[in-house]
Amino acid sequence: MVMKQEVDNVWETYQHDISVELDKAQRSLKDLNTTLDQSQGELNRLTQRNAAMSAHLQQVQAQLNSISPADVKNAYSAAMETQQRLLLLRGQIEKLQSDQSNIKRYIEALERADHFLSEDHEPPRRGRNSRRMAMLEMLINAQESERLRLSRQMHDGPAQALSNFIVQAEIASRFFEMDPEKAKEELANLKASAMSTFQKVRLFISELRPMMLDDLGLVPTLKRHVETFKEQQSNIDVVLSVKGGEKRLAPYVEVMLFRAAQELLANVARFNLDNPAKVQVNLQLSLEDTLVRMSVSDNGKGFDPEAMPEGTDMSVKLIRERVEMLGGYLEVDSSVGKGSRISFQIPLETSASEE
Repeated sequence: MVMKQEVDNVWETYQHDISVELDKAQRSLKDLNTTLDQSQGELNRLTQRNAAMSAHLQQVQAQLNSISPADVKNAYSAAMETQQRLLLLRGQIEKLQSDQSNIKRYIEALERADHFLSEDHEPPRRGRNSRRMAMLEMLINAQESERLRLSRQMHDGPAQALSNFIVQAEIASRFFEMDPEKAKEELANLKASAMSTFQKVRLFISELRPMMLDDLGLVPTLKRHVETFKEQQSNIDVVLSVKGGEKRLAPYVEVMLFRAAQELLANVARFNLDNPAKVQVNLQLSLEDTLVRMSVSDNGKGFDPEAMPEGTDMSVKLIRERVEMLGGYLEVDSSVGKGSRISFQIPLETSASEE
């Protein structure tokens, strides 16, 4: 009876947490939509102003001999300021649109989880829906693990960099009157740091959900991810081979395949951190009329399939569950000292979408 009550409490708590998180996400989306609408309005105003400034500059250029140098300088300065503000605002809108897409997908995932939980009037008991509960548990653990990883990355990267920006800006402001050249040097350093941090933030966003996966499809996104992965991993070389062209699949299938490739490559890197030799990885994707095959093989340290390394076991289990939910199967072939090969295939009878 005590165990039943504990299960009931955990189930109800999780249902409540999902509901609260869904409400927060919907309110965040509403606020984001308002900010985006305001930014679009400001962009329209700035675009009109930029057009007016461009026309004014043409008039100035046509009358250079009759206009004072100060007026010419002021006209060019005003035009440059407008263009800089326009460029900055466009970047902000692009980020807001990216955030909007991400939060919409998050809301969809929460709504699916809320619907899943509301299907059962009673929490699953031992022996009933145990497979669904195991899948749910792994999904929750994977989500929390990813959130922890991202929070650490944000804390150690952009958050720390922003703190440094404040210090550098303060130093530059103090140097302006005392040593203008030193102030310029500090501002140059600040700009370089900001660009580096911006690239890191874009990388984090891409890891969460690459925009080009929706726009261009699976194959171009995989190619980009492989190139980025090789830039980050100096001791790993990856060769991507694709058979069957670049046809589009159902969105959820493309997401599943991309996440699988992402996880399997991350596992190779994680498990071969201390490998002195350069690791060769082959990522193969075969798109056929009725099924899709993917395999990731490497000549690294390898492992015992019955006792996979910590972290690798969780990601492979999740991939296996997703593959089996789509009617496919996954195979693990590895041994200590002889590398590893993880492959799977899923049918496409009801998945492919000709575009």
